Amino acid sequence: MSIDQILSSAETRIQAHRTAEVALRLTGPNGQPLPRAEVEIALTRHTFKLGANAFHVGGIESLTLREGYEERFAALLNYATLPFYWGGYEPEPGRTNERRLEAMADWCAQQRITSKGHPLAWHEVFPAWASALDDAEVLRRQHARVNTIVAQFKGRIDIWDVVNEATVSANFDNAIGRWIAREGAVSCVAQALTWAREANPSATLLYNDFNISPAFEQVCAGLVERRAPIDVIGIQSHMHKGTWPIERAWAVCETYARFGLPLHFTELTVLSGRLKAADDNDWHFVHADWRSTAEGEAAQLDYGSRLYTLLFSHPAVEAITWWDFADYGAWQGAPAGLLRKDMTPKPLYDWLMDAFHRRWTTRARITADDAGCVSLRTFYGDYAVTARLPSGDVLRGQCSITRSTQAGLIVTLA
Repeated sequence: MSIDQILSSAETRIQAHRTAEVALRLTGPNGQPLPRAEVEIALTRHTFKLGANAFHVGGIESLTLREGYEERFAALLNYATLPFYWGGYEPEPGRTNERRLEAMADWCAQQRITSKGHPLAWHEVFPAWASALDDAEVLRRQHARVNTIVAQFKGRIDIWDVVNEATVSANFDNAIGRWIAREGAVSCVAQALTWAREANPSATLLYNDFNISPAFEQVCAGLVERRAPIDVIGIQSHMHKGTWPIERAWAVCETYARFGLPLHFTELTVLSGRLKAADDNDWHFVHADWRSTAEGEAAQLDYGSRLYTLLFSHPAVEAITWWDFADYGAWQGAPAGLLRKDMTPKPLYDWLMDAFHRRWTTRARITADDAGCVSLRTFYGDYAVTARLPSGDVLRGQCSITRSTQAGLIVTLA
């Protein structure tokens, strides 16, 4: 499929894969239908997960900047990635930042934002104190870390990036890297997924990688063949050195969709300033004066709007997480945010607000028939329903419309 065909058919795919014709039967608190009611139905939250990492929630000293960050996050997004990097979460043996992460997850819940924890097992951000332990003890603690965190946060966080980047772990000289070098990526990822499943049988578990290559495909294939408890494939897409051709983005979706699992684009970066040099492979160096520019923001808007449209139109994609939400404190100091350092929105932020809250949404007024039924096409998600009766009384209620919603869903209003 050519780039023109991919993009020109995107809206048709969005209607096919993100919406459905539904029939709702409206009843009052007594269970009786509401004939001839004037009904307003409004989407309040997409099923599709539109997110960003939320690493600065509650952690910005300036009240003005913190309020700008949090208000704009909650206005746009329904999905947040929270940081559980081992070296940061447990800087000393047994001393964890559990309370901070609980507060972050609670803020997300108050805003009706779903939280995801990231990552539970990774060869980087390895705690310095763990280097003094033998490998067997580190792996015992890694197992305990997965069990403990997933169990403790059950209900607050039920989606996890369980293992990060196992395709390259063997290149790192620490206990996690040596474990994966010794036993193989598929075996180690399957073990960690099993630990997480035991701690929370209803959790959604991801394997997450940046290495878009046959090695990543082999890990996915191996996990599926073993029937490992993997629920989602997480695909990173950092574009600090240049954007992917749109054709490549579509090809990545098609390649990983063949494993029969939902896809989450877990770490999406598109810069609004100069790109990294092609030969700059230091992903840990922070560039102190890496600025967003008007030209860069226009380019970010042009590419980002096309990429979001493409990904939202692909039936296998269930989530997109932007990395970072704001230029403030961004990874490597990159101008990668949807917000500038002063928390003012860039053009792509405004485009996303328009696309997901005005264009790709449902807000309809319709008159119920004599049986209190209404039929319409809706995006999947949560809805507020308001009915004005012929008597003048107003009743309100809520419902959720998903792919499994049956015709004739009964919505009780009060």
